[in-house]
Amino acid sequence: MFSTLYSDRNGRIWEDKHLAFLGRSGQQWVEAEEEDLITLPAGCSLVMVPGHYPVGIDIDDKVNCREKTPQGVPAVALACLLPQGFTRTLLPATVAPRGAAEIPILGYTAVAGMKNQVMAAAIPTDEHRKWHPERYNTPDLEQMVESRLGQFPRNRILRQLAHCSLHYSCFTAQNIFYRRWEGGIPTTSRCNARCLGCISRGHTSVPSPQERLGFRPTAEEIVEVACYHLEMAPEAIISFGQGCEGEPALNADLIASAIEIVRGITDRGCININTNAGCTAGIKKLVDAGLDAIRVTLLSAREEDYLAYHQPTGYRFRDVERSISYAQDKGVYTSLNLLTIPGFTDSEEQVEAVARLVHNTGIHMIQLRNLNIDPDLFFDRIPLRSTALGVRRMIDVFQQEGIRVASYTHPARRGKGLNDSTTA
Repeated sequence: MFSTLYSDRNGRIWEDKHLAFLGRSGQQWVEAEEEDLITLPAGCSLVMVPGHYPVGIDIDDKVNCREKTPQGVPAVALACLLPQGFTRTLLPATVAPRGAAEIPILGYTAVAGMKNQVMAAAIPTDEHRKWHPERYNTPDLEQMVESRLGQFPRNRILRQLAHCSLHYSCFTAQNIFYRRWEGGIPTTSRCNARCLGCISRGHTSVPSPQERLGFRPTAEEIVEVACYHLEMAPEAIISFGQGCEGEPALNADLIASAIEIVRGITDRGCININTNAGCTAGIKKLVDAGLDAIRVTLLSAREEDYLAYHQPTGYRFRDVERSISYAQDKGVYTSLNLLTIPGFTDSEEQVEAVARLVHNTGIHMIQLRNLNIDPDLFFDRIPLRSTALGVRRMIDVFQQEGIRVASYTHPARRGKGLNDSTTA
């Protein structure tokens, strides 16, 4: 039913209708079920998997590799990058020559052809109204950035967000200038983890796609950005812990001071932190200062796998659990930012461990986040120990356990849960 898509090095796309589609789950190539693929969502980007050839099933029912296009030039495996609100079900099935370089840090998702349509191995897990790419990088963005910088010319956070908006196309940075929804406020370059897929400081041979914040802001700079956004933006969220920074809980004294000042000025909106939650002392300070929501990023709720991916310095997985429990006990809305990769996250032992963590700590929501990483690098470092259920089945299990599943942060208020005005 599904055919293999690939491209040449110039980006011309080819469909091999004699090579049936295969996807990848963990270390296995698998045939897709019909429910695993959807029509390419609006806002999806097609990308090449450099140095890799596509793999499919030929007319003799054998696994085969396409190395050349019909024109005799090298074939390149094709993938897509999903917009927020969609979770991938399969990785691209590819092979590469021995010694091939690691590929860039992206969320590679398998694509297939069917009746002259491009299909993506994905399922919707949230309504992506707020995060549709058409709402970002608009023609008036640069003027809006310049105008805001003119209002607050000495605010270094705004200058950092301007850089992230215009050079990295960061959506949470751009929302600060669009005056809407979730806006990011970076505050620190330090981190207490060395995650394999870190996007701001490379810990493998693959360079990070962006630079980390290079200064420590003042409380006044934080308050200036935060109050303006909370007062002006609909369904406003300010979030500490952005892609251009390290671990915000290491800067807890400064952020806590800023939160107290902000809440003395306005009670509007949601104050959120994106964190690894390893610095429990810092999390407690932020919670006590008036934090509304916390989103904890983790690859696995099994300590051995957690340590292998996050490579923490100065904390263990039990500290993460303590931080979550403390926030939950104080009425803070708690979410997991579950880094998701097919064949691993949806394996039986991983699903059981996550469900157990959720029930033991009272976590309100799991946000599924497609992990940006070279799959070969990942599976070389993180071993598989149990059978994959499939991403769709994983979500079913979570929902049957009474766990809310989504893709991104929703406005919440401390002690009240999600705002009544919140629409997914």
